[in-house]
Amino acid sequence: MDDKYKNNFLKKTQLFSTLTDKEMDQIINVMILKQFKKNETILYEEDTNEFMYIILLGKVKVVRTTEEGKEIILAMHKSGSFFGEMSLIDGKTMPASVIATEDSLIAIIAKKDFFSIIFLQNKVTRNLLQILCSRLRRCWDTIQLLNFNNASQRTKMLFLMLIDEYGEKTPEGTVLKIKLTHQDISDMTGQT
Repeated sequence: MDDKYKNNFLKKTQLFSTLTDKEMDQIINVMILKQFKKNETILYEEDTNEFMYIILLGKVKVVRTTEEGKEIILAMHKSGSFFGEMSLIDGKTMPASVIATEDSLIAIIAKKDFFSIIFLQNKVTRNLLQILCSRLRRCWDTIQLLNFNNASQRTKMLFLMLIDEYGEKTPEGTVLKIKLTHQDISDMTGQT
């Protein structure tokens, strides 16, 4: 994949969307591309992570496994999203596993390059802070969702949460542009 295509994919990433082409070239020069097959684990829970991952094509899910072996989906990320930055920032292990839900092309940036970008690109730092705040707010919504006692309330709250990222307004209402199985919905709402 040439730099022009990499640039086009990265421009769709909220983290880098405000950069000029020259600023983007600095990021393209330090990233490595890797393909992951559907159901392949990209990161394992409790691993010490040394990279940030940017989804150029594909989708992943962030999951945590309970002591009973039940998988709980914490987040779903699509093209333009990124993950792995949290353990780069705080130096702790991964709080969850990340698994490709379809064949995915992912750009990988090493820890030292990540910090170089953050320190040299104020726009990226500002975008990162906004994204992290947005993720924190989603966590608060998830806590609220899990405090509901009945399944219909949890499911309704999940759909309301997904509208922000996957909702598309139509004359009939809002359509969620995400494919979820019954199991996915169950895993995202802490139900069986």
